[in-house]
Amino acid sequence: MGKSDRTQFGDLLTHPRRVSSAPPAGAECSKSVRWVHHEGMTLRIECLTIDCSDPELVASFWESALGYRRDFQDDTEIAIAASTGTDSTDLLFLRVPDAKRGKNRLHLDLRPDDRAAEVARLEGLGARRVEIGQDGAESWVVMADPEGNEFCVLRALGPDDSVYEGSVGAAPTGP
Repeated sequence: MGKSDRTQFGDLLTHPRRVSSAPPAGAECSKSVRWVHHEGMTLRIECLTIDCSDPELVASFWESALGYRRDFQDDTEIAIAASTGTDSTDLLFLRVPDAKRGKNRLHLDLRPDDRAAEVARLEGLGARRVEIGQDGAESWVVMADPEGNEFCVLRALGPDDSVYEGSVGAAPTGP
């Protein structure tokens, strides 16, 4: 979305929470971050679907990684969901005959309280660190689940940090 789109559609650009009173340096923001209800808009993300050859393997990993519960299962798909009473998006693992090729176009970014501890825990569950072109300046760790689906473990946030990582994601420096 270009700058002119931001201006033209500024009222449509919404975000569920405000975490900072000012945008990160260099960020383009035309409106305050807030929820906006639009007449006739009834959509919400129900689930994120992940293609895999072994739904049991991948769903079991993500159940343990996120503390989700199994919500549905048949021979071709498994759905997992967060605990009742949360607004988290469900994950659906769908059996497909195609093997994964290349880097994912969509991935999960996970926010830990302690990144080093979570990376070690995820490795113990079967995840592995992967290189997809990082230069070492990132504030996140790129990992892959047991079938190679990439995800990132972000840095832990301090009380005054913004949620958005920025183009490189380096923690703010200076006062």
